[in-house]
Amino acid sequence: MRLPRPHHHDLLIAFIGLAGGLVLWSFGLYVDREHVFGQRWATLIPLAVMAATEALRRTTPRTALIVATLAIIGDQFTNGNLATVLMFTDVVYASVVYTTPAAAKRIPYVTALVTVALTVTLLIWWQNAVALLVGVLAGMVSFLPALTGAIVRNHREAAESARLRAEQTALLAEMDRAQAVGAERARMARELHDMVANHLSAIAIHSTAALSIDDAATTRQALTVIRENSVEGLAEMRRLIGLLRDSSGDAEPAAAPTLAGLEALVAQARTHGGSSGLEFTLEDRHGEDGAPLPAPVELAAYRIVQESLTNALKHAAPGVVGVFLAREARSLTVRVTSPVGDRPGPRAPGSGAGLVGMRERVALLGGEFEAGPVPDGDGSKRWQVRAVLPAEERTPES
Repeated sequence: MRLPRPHHHDLLIAFIGLAGGLVLWSFGLYVDREHVFGQRWATLIPLAVMAATEALRRTTPRTALIVATLAIIGDQFTNGNLATVLMFTDVVYASVVYTTPAAAKRIPYVTALVTVALTVTLLIWWQNAVALLVGVLAGMVSFLPALTGAIVRNHREAAESARLRAEQTALLAEMDRAQAVGAERARMARELHDMVANHLSAIAIHSTAALSIDDAATTRQALTVIRENSVEGLAEMRRLIGLLRDSSGDAEPAAAPTLAGLEALVAQARTHGGSSGLEFTLEDRHGEDGAPLPAPVELAAYRIVQESLTNALKHAAPGVVGVFLAREARSLTVRVTSPVGDRPGPRAPGSGAGLVGMRERVALLGGEFEAGPVPDGDGSKRWQVRAVLPAEERTPES
């Protein structure tokens, strides 16, 4: 059996209590009346036992309380010692603070009942006001320390609960921050890819054409297109980097592209894809009812068309690349089709990040997205990108 190891603070309290009791005993400070054990040395036995319970007040509080109760009762049959009474009050206090939650709730009620029962018993026995004084003293050395211990324990538990809530709040805040950082990184990656991929694809196609075709006019035209796309790509890259570096918040936000720029976007694709045998058409019916679209929807539709045209420049066979937009009651449909098959001439490599970005944009708005080959009327297949975007701002209630 392993004995409990007293806490060093409890040992210090026990030593101070025992030393104080010995000082009082050496000066003969006690109650001068007849007792069952009137010998002077008899007072030291409850004093020593009470000091021993003080050493165990934290490690075994319930055992210490039982032994201390027996010691305080035994002290009443001797001349008594004030240090024994004071140490008993501390043991009662510690038994509430350091014991189990169930025992901590019971001890104040038990001490209150004992105090009331002792007072009533003495009133019946003595039938004078001294019984009330003894009852008050009994409550002061038993019930009041237990009540104080319960208050301290409740405050400690409330402080611990507040600390745990603060830790949980900090953890949730860190998780929200990590999610926000991840979402912002994904948004930045989509914007960077959509802005630059078109220009880099044109540069790759025309540079490959200039290297594969030994013709001065073709090379000059390719270099001209390469320079234009390089300048435009660098300008957009600098704008994005400037937005990332500017943390003052004073600069005006850059205007997001809208569907009004689709004609210029298709015209640019015609310039880039003319040498590859591609033709581009635009059928825009989204503005027939005159109702404006939310800015996020317009941006997503523009980026989907932009990325689809870039993919067509990279992979489509010679033929017609069609861009179609239609507005319904609560949705905007964007559809881009391009020929599927082998084509002569250079083509740029692709990584599939464009389709991922388009799918993410549509998912963030709560729309539908599909991309893949579909049968054409003449038995061939065409590559189709189709997105259905909500044409209304969504509220938290919807």
